[in-house]
Amino acid sequence: MSVDRGSSWILAAALAAGVAGCALKPPPSRDDLRQDALAHTDIPAAWRASGGVAQSVTGDWLASFNDPTLTALVAEAIAYNADLRAAAALVEQASAYLQVASAPLLPSVGLAGISSGKASSGGGGLNGVFLHASLELDIWGRVRYGEAAAREQLTAVQADFAYARQSLAATVVKSWFVAIEAGLQREIAVEALQSSEALQRLSEDRLRIGNGNEQLVAEARANAGSFRDTVRQLELARENALRALELLLGRYPAAEIAVATRLASPPQPVPVGLPSQLLERRPDVIAAERRVAAAFDRVGEARAARLPKIGLTAGGSSISSDVFVLKDRTNPTWGFGANLLAPLFQGGALQAQVEIRTAEQKQAVAAYASAGLRAFGEVESALSAEIALRDRLAVLDATVRDNERALELARIQFRVGSTDQRTVEQRLISLYAARTTRLQVQGQQLAQRVNLYLALGGGFEPPVAQAEAASAPRANS
Repeated sequence: MSVDRGSSWILAAALAAGVAGCALKPPPSRDDLRQDALAHTDIPAAWRASGGVAQSVTGDWLASFNDPTLTALVAEAIAYNADLRAAAALVEQASAYLQVASAPLLPSVGLAGISSGKASSGGGGLNGVFLHASLELDIWGRVRYGEAAAREQLTAVQADFAYARQSLAATVVKSWFVAIEAGLQREIAVEALQSSEALQRLSEDRLRIGNGNEQLVAEARANAGSFRDTVRQLELARENALRALELLLGRYPAAEIAVATRLASPPQPVPVGLPSQLLERRPDVIAAERRVAAAFDRVGEARAARLPKIGLTAGGSSISSDVFVLKDRTNPTWGFGANLLAPLFQGGALQAQVEIRTAEQKQAVAAYASAGLRAFGEVESALSAEIALRDRLAVLDATVRDNERALELARIQFRVGSTDQRTVEQRLISLYAARTTRLQVQGQQLAQRVNLYLALGGGFEPPVAQAEAASAPRANS
Protein backbone atom coordinates (compact mmCIF):
# COMPACT_ATOMS: atom_id res chain seq x y z
CA MET A 1 0.00 0.00 0.00
CA SER A 2 1.24 3.45 -0.87
CA VAL A 3 0.02 6.69 0.72
CA ASP A 4 1.19 10.16 -0.14
CA ARG A 5 2.86 11.30 3.12
CA GLY A 6 2.79 14.92 2.02
CA SER A 7 -0.99 14.95 2.09
CA SER A 8 -1.47 12.82 5.18
CA TRP A 9 -2.16 15.89 7.31
CA ILE A 10 -4.88 17.00 4.85
CA LEU A 11 -6.46 13.57 5.07
CA ALA A 12 -6.38 13.66 8.87
CA ALA A 13 -7.85 17.15 8.97
CA ALA A 14 -10.57 16.20 6.50
CA LEU A 15 -11.53 13.17 8.56
CA ALA A 16 -11.68 15.26 11.74
CA ALA A 17 -13.79 17.91 10.02
CA GLY A 18 -16.11 15.28 8.60
CA VAL A 19 -16.69 13.78 12.03
CA ALA A 20 -17.39 17.22 13.50
CA GLY A 21 -19.67 18.33 10.65
CA CYS A 22 -22.16 21.02 11.63
CA ALA A 23 -25.74 20.08 12.46
CA LEU A 24 -28.58 21.25 10.25
CA LYS A 25 -30.87 24.00 11.45
CA PRO A 26 -34.45 22.72 11.72
CA PRO A 27 -37.15 24.46 9.65
CA PRO A 28 -39.66 26.69 11.47
CA SER A 29 -42.12 24.81 13.66
CA ARG A 30 -45.81 24.68 12.81
CA ASP A 31 -46.67 27.22 15.50
CA ASP A 32 -43.91 29.60 14.42
CA LEU A 33 -44.97 29.30 10.80
CA ARG A 34 -48.59 29.96 11.69
CA GLN A 35 -47.67 33.07 13.70
CA ASP A 36 -45.51 34.37 10.88
CA ALA A 37 -47.77 33.59 7.92
CA LEU A 38 -51.13 34.31 9.62
CA ALA A 39 -50.04 37.12 11.92
CA HIS A 40 -53.08 39.22 10.93
CA THR A 41 -55.54 36.33 11.22
CA ASP A 42 -57.33 35.85 14.54
CA ILE A 43 -58.38 32.20 14.47
CA PRO A 44 -61.59 31.81 16.53
CA ALA A 45 -62.19 29.06 19.05
CA ALA A 46 -65.22 27.82 17.07
CA TRP A 47 -66.62 28.30 13.61
CA ARG A 48 -68.56 31.54 13.23
CA ALA A 49 -71.18 29.98 10.95
CA SER A 50 -73.46 27.49 12.65
CA GLY A 51 -74.79 24.28 11.15
CA GLY A 52 -72.14 21.76 12.19
CA VAL A 53 -71.60 19.57 15.21
CA ALA A 54 -68.80 20.56 17.56
CA GLN A 55 -67.05 17.20 17.45
CA SER A 56 -63.87 15.90 15.85
CA VAL A 57 -64.00 15.45 12.09
CA THR A 58 -64.52 11.83 11.08
CA GLY A 59 -63.61 10.08 7.86
CA ASP A 60 -65.64 7.98 5.42
CA TRP A 61 -68.05 10.78 4.51
CA LEU A 62 -68.98 8.96 1.31
CA ALA A 63 -70.86 6.33 3.34
CA SER A 64 -73.15 9.04 4.74
CA PHE A 65 -75.01 9.14 1.40
CA ASN A 66 -75.84 5.42 1.76
CA ASP A 67 -75.50 4.74 -1.97
CA PRO A 68 -73.44 1.63 -2.89
CA THR A 69 -73.55 2.54 -6.58
CA LEU A 70 -72.05 5.92 -5.90
CA THR A 71 -69.36 4.37 -3.70
CA ALA A 72 -68.46 1.98 -6.51
CA LEU A 73 -68.22 4.84 -9.02
CA VAL A 74 -65.82 6.73 -6.76
CA ALA A 75 -63.65 3.63 -6.47
CA GLU A 76 -63.68 3.29 -10.26
CA ALA A 77 -62.60 6.90 -10.70
CA ILE A 78 -59.76 6.46 -8.20
CA ALA A 79 -58.54 3.46 -10.18
CA TYR A 80 -58.85 4.82 -13.72
CA ASN A 81 -58.92 8.63 -13.68
CA ALA A 82 -56.08 9.91 -15.87
CA ASP A 83 -55.42 13.09 -13.89
CA LEU A 84 -55.07 11.11 -10.67
CA ARG A 85 -52.62 8.74 -12.33
CA ALA A 86 -50.57 11.78 -13.32
CA ALA A 87 -50.60 12.95 -9.68
CA ALA A 88 -49.41 9.49 -8.59
CA ALA A 89 -46.57 9.71 -11.10
CA LEU A 90 -45.48 12.98 -9.50
CA VAL A 91 -45.15 11.15 -6.17
CA GLU A 92 -42.96 8.52 -7.81
CA GLN A 93 -40.91 11.30 -9.40
CA ALA A 94 -40.43 13.09 -6.06
CA SER A 95 -39.37 9.79 -4.46
CA ALA A 96 -36.71 9.34 -7.14
CA TYR A 97 -35.51 12.93 -6.64
CA LEU A 98 -35.04 12.14 -2.94
CA GLN A 99 -32.90 9.16 -3.87
CA VAL A 100 -30.81 11.36 -6.16
CA ALA A 101 -30.37 13.95 -3.41
CA SER A 102 -29.31 11.27 -0.92
CA ALA A 103 -26.76 9.66 -3.24
CA PRO A 104 -23.87 12.12 -2.54
CA LEU A 105 -23.94 11.13 1.14
CA LEU A 106 -22.56 7.74 0.08
CA PRO A 107 -19.23 7.04 -1.62
CA SER A 108 -19.03 7.17 -5.39
CA VAL A 109 -17.14 4.19 -6.82
CA GLY A 110 -16.00 3.74 -10.41
CA LEU A 111 -14.10 1.10 -12.31
CA ALA A 112 -12.11 1.53 -15.52
CA GLY A 113 -10.17 -0.96 -17.60
CA ILE A 114 -7.71 -0.82 -20.50
CA SER A 115 -6.48 -3.50 -22.84
CA SER A 116 -4.23 -2.87 -25.83
CA GLY A 117 -3.45 -6.45 -26.77
CA LYS A 118 -0.08 -8.12 -27.34
CA ALA A 119 2.88 -5.99 -28.29
CA SER A 120 3.80 -8.42 -31.07
CA SER A 121 0.45 -7.90 -32.75
CA GLY A 122 0.84 -4.17 -33.05
CA GLY A 123 -0.85 -3.20 -29.80
CA GLY A 124 0.69 -1.25 -26.98
CA GLY A 125 0.92 -4.30 -24.80
CA LEU A 126 -0.47 -2.36 -21.79
CA ASN A 127 -3.37 -3.80 -19.75
CA GLY A 128 -4.79 -2.61 -16.49
CA VAL A 129 -7.70 -2.13 -14.14
CA PHE A 130 -8.29 1.11 -12.24
CA LEU A 131 -10.63 1.48 -9.23
CA HIS A 132 -11.57 4.93 -7.92
CA ALA A 133 -13.74 5.97 -4.97
CA SER A 134 -14.61 9.45 -3.70
CA LEU A 135 -16.74 10.90 -0.92
CA GLU A 136 -17.53 14.52 -0.22
CA LEU A 137 -17.37 15.33 3.50
CA ASP A 138 -20.60 17.23 4.02
CA ILE A 139 -19.09 19.41 6.72
CA TRP A 140 -21.33 22.44 6.17
CA GLY A 141 -24.49 20.43 5.46
CA ARG A 142 -24.91 21.35 1.81
CA VAL A 143 -25.76 17.80 0.73
CA ARG A 144 -27.82 17.09 3.83
CA TYR A 145 -29.82 20.27 3.33
CA GLY A 146 -30.52 19.16 -0.24
CA GLU A 147 -31.60 15.76 0.96
CA ALA A 148 -33.87 17.28 3.62
CA ALA A 149 -35.43 19.59 1.01
CA ALA A 150 -36.10 16.65 -1.30
CA ARG A 151 -37.67 14.71 1.57
CA GLU A 152 -39.94 17.63 2.45
CA GLN A 153 -40.85 18.00 -1.21
CA LEU A 154 -41.79 14.32 -1.34
CA THR A 155 -44.04 14.77 1.69
CA ALA A 156 -45.66 17.80 0.03
CA VAL A 157 -46.31 15.90 -3.21
CA GLN A 158 -47.78 13.00 -1.24
CA ALA A 159 -50.14 15.47 0.44
CA ASP A 160 -51.01 16.89 -2.98
CA PHE A 161 -51.88 13.40 -4.12
CA ALA A 162 -54.09 12.84 -1.06
CA TYR A 163 -55.92 16.10 -1.76
CA ALA A 164 -56.27 15.18 -5.43
CA ARG A 165 -57.93 11.89 -4.42
CA GLN A 166 -60.32 13.72 -2.11
CA SER A 167 -61.10 16.32 -4.76
CA LEU A 168 -61.73 13.63 -7.37
CA ALA A 169 -64.10 11.78 -5.03
CA ALA A 170 -65.97 15.01 -4.32
CA THR A 171 -66.19 15.85 -8.03
CA VAL A 172 -67.57 12.41 -8.87
CA VAL A 173 -70.23 12.70 -6.17
CA LYS A 174 -71.28 16.18 -7.27
CA SER A 175 -71.33 15.11 -10.93
CA TRP A 176 -73.55 12.17 -9.94
CA PHE A 177 -76.00 14.55 -8.27
CA VAL A 178 -75.90 16.94 -11.24
CA ALA A 179 -76.79 14.09 -13.61
CA ILE A 180 -79.68 13.02 -11.40
CA GLU A 181 -80.92 16.59 -11.09
CA ALA A 182 -80.79 17.09 -14.86
CA GLY A 183 -83.00 14.04 -15.36
CA LEU A 184 -85.49 15.23 -12.75
CA GLN A 185 -85.55 18.72 -14.26
CA ARG A 186 -86.43 17.15 -17.58
CA GLU A 187 -89.30 15.23 -15.99
CA ILE A 188 -90.72 18.46 -14.54
CA ALA A 189 -90.42 20.16 -17.93
CA VAL A 190 -92.13 17.22 -19.66
CA GLU A 191 -95.04 17.41 -17.20
CA ALA A 192 -95.35 21.16 -17.82
CA LEU A 193 -95.18 20.56 -21.58
CA GLN A 194 -97.98 18.00 -21.40
CA SER A 195 -100.18 20.41 -19.43
CA SER A 196 -99.38 23.22 -21.87
CA GLU A 197 -100.21 21.01 -24.87
CA ALA A 198 -103.53 20.08 -23.25
CA LEU A 199 -104.36 23.79 -22.95
CA GLN A 200 -103.34 24.27 -26.58
CA ARG A 201 -105.71 21.52 -27.72
CA LEU A 202 -108.50 22.98 -25.62
CA SER A 203 -108.03 26.45 -27.11
CA GLU A 204 -108.03 24.97 -30.63
CA ASP A 205 -111.24 23.05 -29.90
CA ARG A 206 -112.90 26.20 -28.61
CA LEU A 207 -111.84 28.11 -31.69
CA ARG A 208 -113.25 25.36 -33.88
CA ILE A 209 -116.64 25.46 -32.21
CA GLY A 210 -116.70 29.26 -32.19
CA ASN A 211 -116.15 29.79 -28.46
CA GLY A 212 -112.52 30.95 -28.65
CA ASN A 213 -110.20 33.27 -30.54
CA GLU A 214 -106.97 32.98 -32.49
CA GLN A 215 -104.95 35.05 -30.00
CA LEU A 216 -105.51 32.51 -27.24
CA VAL A 217 -104.57 29.70 -29.64
CA ALA A 218 -101.34 31.51 -30.63
CA GLU A 219 -100.46 32.16 -26.98
CA ALA A 220 -101.08 28.49 -26.10
CA ARG A 221 -98.88 27.35 -28.98
CA ALA A 222 -96.13 29.76 -27.98
CA ASN A 223 -96.17 28.52 -24.37
CA ALA A 224 -96.07 24.89 -25.51
CA GLY A 225 -93.18 25.69 -27.85
CA SER A 226 -91.23 27.28 -25.01
CA PHE A 227 -91.68 24.21 -22.84
CA ARG A 228 -90.73 21.98 -25.76
CA ASP A 229 -87.50 23.93 -26.22
CA THR A 230 -86.82 23.69 -22.47
CA VAL A 231 -87.22 19.93 -22.57
CA ARG A 232 -84.69 19.66 -25.37
CA GLN A 233 -82.20 21.87 -23.54
CA LEU A 234 -82.54 19.74 -20.41
CA GLU A 235 -82.04 16.55 -22.43
CA LEU A 236 -78.76 17.97 -23.73
CA ALA A 237 -77.78 19.09 -20.22
CA ARG A 238 -78.40 15.59 -18.90
CA GLU A 239 -76.33 14.04 -21.69
CA ASN A 240 -73.46 16.44 -20.97
CA ALA A 241 -73.66 15.66 -17.25
CA LEU A 242 -73.46 11.93 -17.99
CA ARG A 243 -70.51 12.44 -20.32
CA ALA A 244 -68.68 14.52 -17.71
CA LEU A 245 -69.21 11.75 -15.17
CA GLU A 246 -68.00 9.09 -17.59
CA LEU A 247 -64.83 11.08 -18.31
CA LEU A 248 -64.10 11.24 -14.58
CA LEU A 249 -64.44 7.46 -14.45
CA GLY A 250 -62.10 6.95 -17.37
CA ARG A 251 -64.90 5.62 -19.59
CA TYR A 252 -65.78 6.59 -23.12
CA PRO A 253 -68.19 9.59 -23.01
CA ALA A 254 -71.23 7.87 -24.52
CA ALA A 255 -73.80 9.38 -22.11
CA GLU A 256 -75.01 5.87 -21.35
CA ILE A 257 -74.21 5.53 -17.65
CA ALA A 258 -77.23 4.69 -15.50
CA VAL A 259 -77.86 7.07 -12.60
CA ALA A 260 -80.41 7.07 -9.81
CA THR A 261 -83.91 8.42 -10.39
CA ARG A 262 -84.03 10.56 -7.25
CA LEU A 263 -81.70 12.70 -5.22
CA ALA A 264 -80.35 11.45 -1.92
CA SER A 265 -81.60 12.96 1.29
CA PRO A 266 -79.09 15.37 2.88
CA PRO A 267 -77.17 13.60 5.66
CA GLN A 268 -77.40 14.77 9.25
CA PRO A 269 -75.20 17.69 10.39
CA VAL A 270 -71.55 16.68 10.33
CA PRO A 271 -68.81 17.03 12.96
CA VAL A 272 -66.73 20.05 11.98
CA GLY A 273 -64.00 20.09 14.63
CA LEU A 274 -62.19 23.30 15.58
CA PRO A 275 -60.74 25.95 13.25
CA SER A 276 -57.32 25.53 14.86
CA GLN A 277 -57.29 21.85 13.86
CA LEU A 278 -58.08 22.50 10.21
CA LEU A 279 -54.54 23.51 9.25
CA GLU A 280 -53.19 20.25 10.65
CA ARG A 281 -55.69 18.09 8.76
CA ARG A 282 -56.21 19.45 5.25
CA PRO A 283 -53.78 17.86 2.79
CA ASP A 284 -53.37 20.99 0.67
CA VAL A 285 -52.40 23.05 3.74
CA ILE A 286 -50.02 20.31 4.86
CA ALA A 287 -48.43 20.35 1.40
CA ALA A 288 -47.95 24.13 1.63
CA GLU A 289 -46.42 23.74 5.10
CA ARG A 290 -43.91 21.13 3.88
CA ARG A 291 -42.96 23.35 0.95
CA VAL A 292 -42.03 26.06 3.43
CA ALA A 293 -39.73 23.56 5.16
CA ALA A 294 -38.25 22.53 1.80
CA ALA A 295 -37.62 26.17 0.90
CA PHE A 296 -35.89 26.69 4.27
CA ASP A 297 -33.58 23.76 3.55
CA ARG A 298 -32.83 25.14 0.08
CA VAL A 299 -31.66 28.36 1.72
CA GLY A 300 -29.31 26.37 3.94
CA GLU A 301 -28.08 24.46 0.91
CA ALA A 302 -27.33 27.70 -0.96
CA ARG A 303 -25.47 29.20 2.00
CA ALA A 304 -23.38 26.07 2.46
CA ALA A 305 -22.45 26.15 -1.24
CA ARG A 306 -20.41 29.31 -0.58
CA LEU A 307 -18.05 27.36 1.72
CA PRO A 308 -15.14 25.09 0.72
CA LYS A 309 -15.82 21.51 -0.34
CA ILE A 310 -13.64 18.83 1.20
CA GLY A 311 -13.55 15.32 -0.19
CA LEU A 312 -11.80 12.03 0.31
CA THR A 313 -10.49 9.90 -2.53
CA ALA A 314 -9.18 6.38 -2.74
CA GLY A 315 -7.93 4.44 -5.71
CA GLY A 316 -6.21 1.31 -6.77
CA SER A 317 -4.76 0.00 -9.98
CA SER A 318 -3.30 -3.15 -11.39
CA ILE A 319 -1.24 -2.83 -14.60
CA SER A 320 0.56 -5.36 -16.76
CA SER A 321 2.73 -4.68 -19.78
CA ASP A 322 4.60 -6.63 -22.45
CA VAL A 323 6.88 -3.65 -22.99
CA PHE A 324 7.75 -2.29 -19.54
CA VAL A 325 9.09 -4.24 -16.61
CA LEU A 326 6.90 -3.54 -13.56
CA LYS A 327 8.04 -4.05 -10.01
CA ASP A 328 5.90 -6.49 -8.03
CA ARG A 329 5.88 -4.34 -4.93
CA THR A 330 4.11 -1.47 -6.67
CA ASN A 331 1.61 -3.50 -8.60
CA PRO A 332 -1.20 -3.46 -7.63
CA THR A 333 -1.04 0.05 -6.18
CA TRP A 334 -3.42 1.65 -3.67
CA GLY A 335 -3.66 5.26 -2.67
CA PHE A 336 -5.71 7.56 -0.44
CA GLY A 337 -6.01 11.32 -0.45
CA ALA A 338 -8.09 14.38 0.26
CA ASN A 339 -9.01 17.44 -1.76
CA LEU A 340 -10.30 20.90 -1.02
CA LEU A 341 -12.10 23.26 -3.39
CA ALA A 342 -12.90 26.74 -2.15
CA PRO A 343 -14.95 29.14 -4.30
CA LEU A 344 -13.07 32.45 -4.32
CA PHE A 345 -14.85 34.54 -6.92
CA GLN A 346 -17.83 33.69 -9.11
CA GLY A 347 -19.21 37.12 -9.87
CA GLY A 348 -21.67 37.11 -7.00
CA ALA A 349 -23.54 34.08 -8.32
CA LEU A 350 -23.44 32.17 -5.03
CA GLN A 351 -24.79 35.09 -3.00
CA ALA A 352 -27.45 35.66 -5.62
CA GLN A 353 -28.44 32.01 -5.28
CA VAL A 354 -28.92 32.55 -1.54
CA GLU A 355 -31.11 35.56 -2.26
CA ILE A 356 -33.14 33.55 -4.76
CA ARG A 357 -33.73 30.74 -2.27
CA THR A 358 -34.63 33.28 0.43
CA ALA A 359 -37.21 34.85 -1.87
CA GLU A 360 -38.58 31.38 -2.63
CA GLN A 361 -38.95 30.78 1.09
CA LYS A 362 -40.94 34.01 1.44
CA GLN A 363 -43.10 32.90 -1.47
CA ALA A 364 -43.71 29.52 0.20
CA VAL A 365 -44.74 31.23 3.45
CA ALA A 366 -47.17 33.44 1.54
CA ALA A 367 -48.55 30.39 -0.27
CA TYR A 368 -49.07 28.69 3.08
CA ALA A 369 -50.99 31.72 4.35
CA SER A 370 -53.12 31.71 1.21
CA ALA A 371 -53.88 27.99 1.57
CA GLY A 372 -54.81 28.43 5.23
CA LEU A 373 -57.11 31.38 4.61
CA ARG A 374 -58.70 29.59 1.66
CA ALA A 375 -59.35 26.57 3.89
CA PHE A 376 -61.03 28.70 6.56
CA GLY A 377 -63.09 30.51 3.92
CA GLU A 378 -64.28 27.30 2.28
CA VAL A 379 -65.51 25.84 5.57
CA GLU A 380 -67.29 29.02 6.64
CA SER A 381 -68.85 29.44 3.18
CA ALA A 382 -70.07 25.84 3.08
CA LEU A 383 -71.60 26.12 6.55
CA SER A 384 -73.32 29.39 5.69
CA ALA A 385 -74.58 27.98 2.39
CA GLU A 386 -76.08 24.96 4.17
CA ILE A 387 -78.06 27.19 6.50
CA ALA A 388 -79.27 29.46 3.67
CA LEU A 389 -80.23 26.54 1.43
CA ARG A 390 -82.10 24.82 4.24
CA ASP A 391 -84.12 27.99 4.87
CA ARG A 392 -84.74 28.46 1.15
CA LEU A 393 -85.93 24.89 0.77
CA ALA A 394 -88.54 25.39 3.50
CA VAL A 395 -89.80 28.52 1.71
CA LEU A 396 -89.86 26.80 -1.69
CA ASP A 397 -91.75 23.79 -0.34
CA ALA A 398 -94.51 26.16 0.76
CA THR A 399 -94.30 28.04 -2.56
CA VAL A 400 -94.75 24.84 -4.57
CA ARG A 401 -97.77 23.84 -2.47
CA ASP A 402 -99.33 27.28 -2.92
CA ASN A 403 -98.74 27.22 -6.68
CA GLU A 404 -100.24 23.74 -6.97
CA ARG A 405 -103.33 24.92 -5.14
CA ALA A 406 -103.52 28.10 -7.22
CA LEU A 407 -103.30 26.08 -10.46
CA GLU A 408 -105.99 23.70 -9.29
CA LEU A 409 -108.35 26.60 -8.47
CA ALA A 410 -107.58 28.33 -11.78
CA ARG A 411 -108.51 25.20 -13.72
CA ILE A 412 -111.77 24.89 -11.84
CA GLN A 413 -112.61 28.54 -12.50
CA PHE A 414 -111.66 28.12 -16.14
CA ARG A 415 -113.99 25.14 -16.55
CA VAL A 416 -116.91 27.07 -15.10
CA GLY A 417 -116.05 30.14 -17.15
CA SER A 418 -115.16 32.52 -14.28
CA THR A 419 -111.57 33.09 -15.53
CA ASP A 420 -109.74 32.93 -18.83
CA GLN A 421 -107.05 30.62 -20.24
CA ARG A 422 -104.24 33.12 -19.63
CA THR A 423 -104.69 32.76 -15.88
CA VAL A 424 -104.31 28.99 -16.12
CA GLU A 425 -101.18 29.35 -18.25
CA GLN A 426 -99.64 31.85 -15.85
CA ARG A 427 -100.32 29.58 -12.90
CA LEU A 428 -98.77 26.65 -14.82
CA ILE A 429 -95.63 28.65 -15.55
CA SER A 430 -95.37 29.75 -11.90
CA LEU A 431 -95.69 26.18 -10.67
CA TYR A 432 -93.04 24.99 -13.13
CA ALA A 433 -90.65 27.75 -12.01
CA ALA A 434 -91.21 26.94 -8.32
CA ARG A 435 -90.66 23.21 -8.80
CA THR A 436 -87.57 23.84 -10.88
CA THR A 437 -86.09 26.21 -8.31
CA ARG A 438 -86.83 23.80 -5.47
CA LEU A 439 -85.07 20.98 -7.29
CA GLN A 440 -82.07 23.24 -7.95
CA VAL A 441 -81.86 24.07 -4.24
CA GLN A 442 -82.05 20.39 -3.34
CA GLY A 443 -79.13 19.70 -5.68
CA GLN A 444 -77.19 22.66 -4.26
CA GLN A 445 -77.79 21.32 -0.76
CA LEU A 446 -76.08 18.07 -1.62
CA ALA A 447 -73.27 19.81 -3.49
CA GLN A 448 -72.59 22.13 -0.54
CA ARG A 449 -72.51 19.17 1.80
CA VAL A 450 -69.83 17.60 -0.38
CA ASN A 451 -67.99 20.94 -0.44
CA LEU A 452 -68.10 21.00 3.36
CA TYR A 453 -66.67 17.50 3.59
CA LEU A 454 -63.85 18.46 1.24
CA ALA A 455 -63.20 21.76 3.02
CA LEU A 456 -62.90 19.99 6.38
CA GLY A 457 -60.24 17.67 5.00
CA GLY A 458 -61.93 14.47 6.11
CA GLY A 459 -61.32 11.31 4.12
CA PHE A 460 -63.95 9.59 2.02
CA GLU A 461 -62.79 6.04 2.76
CA PRO A 462 -62.66 3.89 5.90
CA PRO A 463 -59.46 4.52 7.93
CA VAL A 464 -57.80 1.27 6.80
CA ALA A 465 -58.44 2.05 3.14
CA GLN A 466 -57.11 5.60 3.62
CA ALA A 467 -53.85 4.27 5.05
CA GLU A 468 -53.46 1.89 2.11
CA ALA A 469 -54.22 4.67 -0.38
CA ALA A 470 -51.60 6.94 1.20
CA SER A 471 -48.88 4.35 0.50
CA ALA A 472 -50.16 3.37 -2.94
CA PRO A 473 -48.03 5.79 -5.04
CA ARG A 474 -44.80 4.66 -3.38
CA ALA A 475 -45.81 1.00 -3.67
CA ASN A 476 -46.54 1.44 -7.37
CA SER A 477 -43.14 3.06 -7.80
